[in-house]
Amino acid sequence: MLVLAFDTATPAVTAALHDGDYVVAESTTVDARRHGELLAPAIEQVLRDSGVRLRDVTAIVAGTGPGPYTGLRVGLMTATALATTIGAPAFGVCTLDAIAYATGQTGQTGEIDGPFLVATDARRKEVFWARYGDAVTRLDGPRVDRPDDLPPDLPVVGAGARMYAETIGADRVAGPEHPSAGALAALAAGRLAGLTVEEAAELAEMPDGRIDSVEKARELGVLGPPRPIYLRRPDAQIPGAPKRVTA
Repeated sequence: MLVLAFDTATPAVTAALHDGDYVVAESTTVDARRHGELLAPAIEQVLRDSGVRLRDVTAIVAGTGPGPYTGLRVGLMTATALATTIGAPAFGVCTLDAIAYATGQTGQTGEIDGPFLVATDARRKEVFWARYGDAVTRLDGPRVDRPDDLPPDLPVVGAGARMYAETIGADRVAGPEHPSAGALAALAAGRLAGLTVEEAAELAEMPDGRIDSVEKARELGVLGPPRPIYLRRPDAQIPGAPKRVTA
């Protein structure tokens, strides 16, 4: 198994390769304005550092957000294009799940014991968030709310926690700030190990019409199709009919 994973749903452009047992190589750059410029070089770097050719990759995994439209689409479109090029299945994993998973990895700073929240920046003075029972169990979300509407008392992981520490309480801020493609790849590799080839192929090709199945996959925090999680309408709107001018 060779899993190539990457995420562009936050300011972190992160890519990693996982061989089924360990993360072989990883690259992360935090730059909210250069997702399109940074992702391809990051992928090339982890493949080069791993001594692996792109055509040897057996699965591609992209973070599905939630996140700002432009950055999120860079990763998902790249996943689809690479999968088509090499004939490997492409999957999606909620970005918040990847951040949550990193809290439970051995050696990670800020390991958390017990329920917690993950929150990322949603702009407009809001956060995308989800609640977890542990590093692999999502209990609620993802949702989008104002920081002061987050459930009280629980630790909060992620950039959203740090941005609004004064609102939610600095003593609640914990864990990693940005998603790690290494954690994303490890989480996906663990899920893939429990699937047959046929089951993995069916999951990767799940059509848009099976919304219930897609939503169920997201609720359980498991692999799904590489499709974005949008929690609100985009800022851009189709212009209405021009107003009639009268003399």
